Amino acid sequence: MEFFLVRINVKVQPKSSQEKVEVLPNGSYKVFVHSPPADGEANGAVVKVLAEYFKKAKSGIQIISGNTSRNKIVEVE
Repeated sequence: MEFFLVRINVKVQPKSSQEKVEVLPNGSYKVFVHSPPADGEANGAVVKVLAEYFKKAKSGIQIISGNTSRNKIVEVE
């Protein structure tokens, strides 16, 4: 079985009224989450929302950089 890793650029919008993913014209993604950007809550929500969007397990989504920023690089397995 082969695994392909893809790195994507993600901009996070915390404290949103909806949880959704939008593809931006430049090929990056914007992720809207309910959680506030405190104590890593928004990061966990980003992983959950992206896992649902890509139909992957949460363990297959990893934030590579930007843990304390709205702009992140995320690896999808």
